Parts: sequence; C-alpha cells; structure tokens
Amino acid sequence: MLFDYWGEFLGLAVIHFLAVVAPGPDFAVTIRQSVKFGRLAGICTAIGIGAGISIHVIYTLVGISALMHTTPWLMDVAKLVGAIYIIWLGIKFIRSKPTNLNALESEEIIQVSQSRWKAFLMGFMTNALNPKATLFFLAIFTTVVSSNTPTLIQAFYGLWMCVVNAIWFVLVSLMFSNALIRNKFMQKGYWFERVMGVVLIGFAIRLLFISV
Repeated sequence: MLFDYWGEFLGLAVIHFLAVVAPGPDFAVTIRQSVKFGRLAGICTAIGIGAGISIHVIYTLVGISALMHTTPWLMDVAKLVGAIYIIWLGIKFIRSKPTNLNALESEEIIQVSQSRWKAFLMGFMTNALNPKATLFFLAIFTTVVSSNTPTLIQAFYGLWMCVVNAIWFVLVSLMFSNALIRNKFMQKGYWFERVMGVVLIGFAIRLLFISV
C-alpha cells in the first residue's frame, strides 16, 4: 500500500530533511547539551527531539491541525506558548556562568550534572513547543499530503520524521561531543552558551511574526 504513495512520501521526506538540517532551536539545544554535558546528554536530547515530533504527528492525525488552520487565534496561542518556552531557554543560556574545566574532565561528574531523563525532556519540550515545527506540520500536511491519504500511511510519515529527526541530531551530538571539539568549545563554553541563547531568542521572536 505504501508503494501507491511513494511519490508523496518522497516529496515529504525531502522537504522534511531540508527543514531538519536547517539550524534552529533543536540544533542550538543539541549543540549546547553536547558541548556542556557530554555525549550521553547530547544523544538523550536528540532522542527527545525525535520523540517531540510525535506530538505534532498526533494532533495532525486527529484533525487538530485543520482546526488550528481555520481558527487563527488557536494558532496564535500555540505560537505564543512555544515562543515563550524558547525565549525562556534562551535567557537560561545567556545567564550561563564560566564552567570548571577541571570538574568537566570527570565523565562521572558530567553525568551527575544532568540526568538522562532531564536531557531527554529538554529535547522533547524544545521540539514539542517549537512554533516552527507547528507551522511546518500545518503546512506540509495541508499541501504535500493529500487529505485522501489513509491515516495509517500518514502515521508512517510521522514515524519516519521522528526517526530521521532523532538520527540527525544524534549525529550532531556525536560531532560536538567529540573530545577535541568539545574541549575547544569548553574553553569559552559560557560565551558559547550565551551566543546560543541569543540565537534561540532570535528564532522565537522571528517565529512570532510569521503569518500562518
């Protein structure tokens, strides 16, 4: 049955991949987590981002996306909530203080600094409340995906996007948690976090003014 929708799937997959690799809040948070807390935290954050996509898949499949598309104020509320969360993250990053490099040499200390669950949750919330992701799903499921496409096929599309997101950001976390790269970043880690904070706030402000 999937073969009958191969063209539609290919179009969706290409558009989604281009959207994933474009730098955004997910990218900034994954890099920050990997640089500051190490590989394990980065990977957990990446998996959380992939899982966060499921929220957008669920509300799309139950028809909430269509309701939001025809009810502008609901879209405005979704954008506002997501933007506030991303701005909060940005402020948190900007307030970052210099890190004790000697302490970070101990992988055990790094793991204590942030649990796997907390890292996962940060990734999950960043994507689930990302207005950019909401806008993307509203656009792609009302243009690329036909309304006649079976729910099972659409669910497969959603699962595919969850997996691709997770894999991409795991690769990003692996690169930025590399010992050599990470040590160079950690020398000025708090400045790096502050820059990431400004980037996140910039994304949030820009997304607030994107028309649906």
